[in-house]
Amino acid sequence: MSKLGVTSLFIAASLASFSAFAQTPPAPTAGGLPARAPFDVPYGMPINLESANQALAAAQAEAARHGWPEAIAVTGPNGELIAFEKMDDTQNASPGIALRKAKTAARFRRDTRAFYNGFETGHTYSATLDPSLAASPGGYPLVMNGKIVGAIGCSGGSGDQDADICKAGADAVK
Repeated sequence: MSKLGVTSLFIAASLASFSAFAQTPPAPTAGGLPARAPFDVPYGMPINLESANQALAAAQAEAARHGWPEAIAVTGPNGELIAFEKMDDTQNASPGIALRKAKTAARFRRDTRAFYNGFETGHTYSATLDPSLAASPGGYPLVMNGKIVGAIGCSGGSGDQDADICKAGADAVK
């Protein structure tokens, strides 16, 4: 290979690596120092079966209104299952996902969308917190009288569909 060919090859390789480096997004910051602990709603006694079924019924009605087959799980504040429903024609993976979303929302005291948004912005550290964490919209804490009494998780549609259905269930037991 001639000297000109080697030089051209070197320049092309240098430009390609510089271009790839220039397109790499900067590492995300760790965030600021909040004055108070975020997501500090206290835990209460577990939701009773009657209220859990009320949340399930409201979520199921919202899903049926849209024609979205869903699996819906309601847990206590510790993430343990209290009530569950799987609508006809719901995909087979959804029951386990709905339960994971509810567990995540209950145990971390926040909407599972918070974890999804973190992943979307490059903050993947939350994956190291708990291997069963669900970083997908569709898990909401259930708050009654200012305390988290459980959570509801929904799966079967898109994340936004799941979140819409869960919100209906959460709103039914406020």
